[in-house]
Amino acid sequence: MTPITEVEGRRLALSNLDKVLYPATGTTKGEVLHYYAATAAQALLTHLRDRPVSFLRYPDGPDGQRFFTKNPPPGTPSWVRTTPVPRSEDESARQVVVQDLASLMWAANLVVEFHTPQWRTDAPGTADRMVFDLDPGAPATVVECCAVAVWLRERLAADRLSAYAKTSGSKGLHLLVPLEPAPADRVSAYAKRLAVEAEQELPELVVHRMTRTLRPGKVFVDFSQNAASKTTAAPYTLRARPEPTVSAPVTWTEIEECRAPRGLTFLAHDMGARLERYGDLLGPLVDPDRARPLPVAR
Repeated sequence: MTPITEVEGRRLALSNLDKVLYPATGTTKGEVLHYYAATAAQALLTHLRDRPVSFLRYPDGPDGQRFFTKNPPPGTPSWVRTTPVPRSEDESARQVVVQDLASLMWAANLVVEFHTPQWRTDAPGTADRMVFDLDPGAPATVVECCAVAVWLRERLAADRLSAYAKTSGSKGLHLLVPLEPAPADRVSAYAKRLAVEAEQELPELVVHRMTRTLRPGKVFVDFSQNAASKTTAAPYTLRARPEPTVSAPVTWTEIEECRAPRGLTFLAHDMGARLERYGDLLGPLVDPDRARPLPVAR
């Protein structure tokens, strides 16, 4: 029998709570839902609010079938907010917007990663943040990503921009920069310029092109997620990895002192203590006073 629970006045059927989703740690679906409800909800909702959400669904765990969807899943309740999102010049489709705890728990029950674009629903294609996805090619690890992150932080600071970091929840790091709203194509062009500069300055460490043959032992500085049609894993989302890893905000001290990949691997059960100690390290991303203008192309 599927238990029915009430969340903020909404009735939710939560299914298969004893199902093991992460065999490596024995983590059950019930524990995943508890993470979202009791640990991550407040911080996660801050970063999902007013952004269309895409889902990477993995209902049978990371070893099962995985599929990415931007459309509202079949059976989406009428009370879950959706918004029109441009798909082309003359076509749009609707996507879910997760605005409250009830919507968050409905989505979490589907077993999903949460992904969002760099823009809000009231201004599609106008970015209020910039992202760099630092992706290591083996044998490089997140340790090499940390060195690149520090270089990018200083380069951004030269343009009066502040960078905040989180783990990808996979192998790398994400750097996020709050911006005064700017067209996504301008943000993409600036991010590409910095990725190229990073490769020029750190040729043994950085590559700015996706070509697989260029990437072993180097960090791919992926600027492409700034495109209006692209998305990035949301802060605090669980990932479809062997363990219940979290895309976890980290301090610059942690980045500077990282000497081994495990030093920047955070699981669901780590996050309560981190939030208690640090609060939301990515809070500045939603503070309008922290946003700065994108530099004019030189």
